[in-house]
Amino acid sequence: MKAKQLYEIIPEIGELEISGTTQLNIAGISIDSREVGSGYVYAALRGNIVDGHRFIDQAILSGAVCVVCEEVAEKKKDVTYIISKDVRQVIGQMADLFYKKPSENLHLIGVTGTNGKTTVSTLLFQLFSAFGYKCGLISTVENRIGDEFLPSTQTTPDVINLHRLIAKMRDEQCEYVFMEVSSHSLEQQRIAGLKFKAGLFTNITHDHLDYHKTMKNYIKSKKKFFDMLPKSAFALTNGDDKNGLVMLQNTKARKLTYALKSMADYKGRIIESSVHGLNIKINNREAFFRLIGEFNAYNLVLVYGTAIELGMESDDVLAILSGLRGAAGRFEQIIETGDGRCGIVDYAHTPDALENVLETIMRVKTSESAIITVIGCGGDRDVTKRPIMAKVAAGLSDKVILTSDNPRSEDPERIIDEMEAGLSEEQKKKVLRVTNRLQAIKTAVMMSHGKDIILVAGKGHENYQEIKGEKFPFDDKKILKELLG
Repeated sequence: MKAKQLYEIIPEIGELEISGTTQLNIAGISIDSREVGSGYVYAALRGNIVDGHRFIDQAILSGAVCVVCEEVAEKKKDVTYIISKDVRQVIGQMADLFYKKPSENLHLIGVTGTNGKTTVSTLLFQLFSAFGYKCGLISTVENRIGDEFLPSTQTTPDVINLHRLIAKMRDEQCEYVFMEVSSHSLEQQRIAGLKFKAGLFTNITHDHLDYHKTMKNYIKSKKKFFDMLPKSAFALTNGDDKNGLVMLQNTKARKLTYALKSMADYKGRIIESSVHGLNIKINNREAFFRLIGEFNAYNLVLVYGTAIELGMESDDVLAILSGLRGAAGRFEQIIETGDGRCGIVDYAHTPDALENVLETIMRVKTSESAIITVIGCGGDRDVTKRPIMAKVAAGLSDKVILTSDNPRSEDPERIIDEMEAGLSEEQKKKVLRVTNRLQAIKTAVMMSHGKDIILVAGKGHENYQEIKGEKFPFDDKKILKELLG
């Protein structure tokens, strides 16, 4: 990318204290001092664990000619300092200007909520790609530019990499970009400087309280997304979720709702639900979809409403949407063996998501089918949901195997102890502990017979297991398919 002058990328926001010349060639921007090169702007961000101000000197030694920070003890000669109380907002706007306002040259659609973000963004990507548009996808599972797959390390990339990625999508002629917007990214202003054409809300349930501390804070972080939408955008929210209308309270965007149980702009009704899919009537138009369960009915109605608001024809949308399968690892039916057993892998890692999946299985299973659930909880994450996850699994399954998920730096036995604490004495009778995840899945398969359904939950699309800072190859789907096959 052609270098820009510093004065060209300084935003006109807030009170900025600028010390030094603004007539500097800027070759790049970074929030990581290790990635700074000659002619760079370095932004010193304060995080929960690391304070970027500690690395200002290192960034300058690496070639930074401008530092954006909250404060500076000693200013170095030949370095320009931009001092602001809101470094995150400033650097987001600078990245937007540096990459020539990439989001203004395409249709950027953001999806937020606890559950459903990946499925909704993936279905939209698949749908609009089928319409013949070149599309971008930014999700937990994968980042894509048309047919090109890019690595995805977190739900929403950091503010610099996000602008760089969207600029790449623009340069490669993408017309639509569908992205997940996580609560962490909203709190950390990773989407600062971006211009959205639409904001979509799925739902809010118990998750990420290790970070947000309270549900009130978690809800407020989601609401920030809708508060920042411009008048030219539309906001489409879940009318059946008690927090759905909260999202719309202060938005300037055009307000729309979708629902299954209440009146809405886009109203869906499930006519039939089975292990093979859903028959749904949406705004009096009926179609069969290959996705399973009520939670996916919500996702489908949201995708339908979004497509219509973006100018697509109803019949065309339903024709294509009815053939799509959604995201990998989201209620993914693996195999039905010759004896009738069924294996399902799902990313469900929150109490509500697990409850949705299990309740769906209960509704579509036969009377002879037992549900065997393999479940764990991630280490170094929200500990308050661990006993709830075990309680949900035991309450809605015939047999449960508690196992390791991604223990990260924690002792997996301790995580399972904390999960077990949520079980009653009666529930403990149908629960096994098998710490090794491979052995846990093998045990579930050996216990199964007849028309039993094995649910392996928590990791979904992930193809690794993270233990003590190292990632080991591990794919629930592949393992379950081999064992059942």
